[in-house]
Amino acid sequence: MKNIKLTTPFNTLNDYFYSKVNTTKLSNPKLISVNKSLAKELGFSDDDINSEDFINMINGTYLPNGGQYYANAYAGHQFGYFVPQLGDGRAINLGKLNNYNLQLKGAGSTPYSRNGDGRAVLRSSIREYLLSEAMQGLGIPTTRALGIINSTSTAYREITEPCSIVLRASTSWIRFGSFEYAYIAKDNIKQLTNLANFVIDESYYELKNIPNKYEEMYFKIVDKTIDLMVHWQSIGFMHGVMNTDNMSIEGLTIDYGPYAFMEEFSKDYICNHSDTEGRYSFSNQPFIAQWNLSVLAKVLSPIANEKLMNSYNDNFIGKFKDKYYKKIALKLGFIDFTSNDIDFILELFDIMENSSIDYTAFFYFLSSARYDEIISNATYKDEITSWLKLYKIRVSTQNLSMNNRLKNMKAINPKYILKNYILQEIIEQCENNDFTMLNDFLQIAQNPYAEYKEYEKYAMPTPKEKTGYICSCSS
Repeated sequence: MKNIKLTTPFNTLNDYFYSKVNTTKLSNPKLISVNKSLAKELGFSDDDINSEDFINMINGTYLPNGGQYYANAYAGHQFGYFVPQLGDGRAINLGKLNNYNLQLKGAGSTPYSRNGDGRAVLRSSIREYLLSEAMQGLGIPTTRALGIINSTSTAYREITEPCSIVLRASTSWIRFGSFEYAYIAKDNIKQLTNLANFVIDESYYELKNIPNKYEEMYFKIVDKTIDLMVHWQSIGFMHGVMNTDNMSIEGLTIDYGPYAFMEEFSKDYICNHSDTEGRYSFSNQPFIAQWNLSVLAKVLSPIANEKLMNSYNDNFIGKFKDKYYKKIALKLGFIDFTSNDIDFILELFDIMENSSIDYTAFFYFLSSARYDEIISNATYKDEITSWLKLYKIRVSTQNLSMNNRLKNMKAINPKYILKNYILQEIIEQCENNDFTMLNDFLQIAQNPYAEYKEYEKYAMPTPKEKTGYICSCSS
């Protein structure tokens, strides 16, 4: 670990944006999983990740050379309502290593904890640890996770639960809410300028010396957010809490709380128990992303042209739909997508919803030409049977062999998705001090298109009695 050297470029900003903090260690920490591929990418050796120093780093009692414990300050719109100060309530930064900013989640309270204990329980930590790498394995922009420890420390969340810490990593932790926080500063032009310059240096360096660089930065954020929504919607992912403080300026999936992957298809599904009005339902996610970008345009207006930014954002949904339908067409094996296919796709979604068809399993079965299994798992078999007949005619018109089409489809349609019922089984094992499934599913998450015979049942439709698991924001 002596060769690991951190830098703290974020601390070159005015301390308006962060607070130096101390960590609060867990009792009897134990490393239960480490992401060896990310560790190697970051420059950790095998000896490093097998050392006590590595465990102590995650527990907040060993800080590598050059590091500094600090928590970020930001504001945000939570369920549409502005909150002027949020910040890292249970996340503590260490510094930057090989382009990744390292952060401990659950290492104690900060000035932004808002009467919270700064802890993260094992349940939520496992969910974030695995999903970070699952999204990476699916090719979806995301924050990452390097390692996770458990402990004999506990915290109360409806019940008393064991505490854990995840060492997570991201190329940026800056959020739309970071700019909202700069906007409400007394010297907001100065603070916005400093923050925008930092974002350009860290994330959009190619804009550094061009005219209108702040507008161009905004345009890039819009484009990255569109791409992120296309990824989410096409894979059936629901974030659950798309507040502006949970939106990344790099278009990353950030802050894994009450998320879910689609099981039986339902376009208006709500995965967050706290979302009583359905603001963050599956179908609403692209529209909320656009709304959040309008907030970002407003708070950037002291240093950038608001009219130009809003005009660019006005095209969000049109661009999203164009990319989204092309993505779905590829999942269906269409290499010659035309606008005429849109109605065919929408008809499929209606049938899937009416017949309670499992979203991931449908595309997996379709990629293997297992049409009988699609039909057998549908509530109303006639509708999907008729659609499949038309589908076979549609793909037969392409200048592509069936084998090549199925090969293409298998490369985009994962066999394994970490649905909530699977995660719950992993959590229950871990709470009984069995971490086998956790580490096996880390490997599956990192390559969800491969074959894992031991876990074949998890590629099948979610058992009816295990569908509809809804999470709360508590962690």
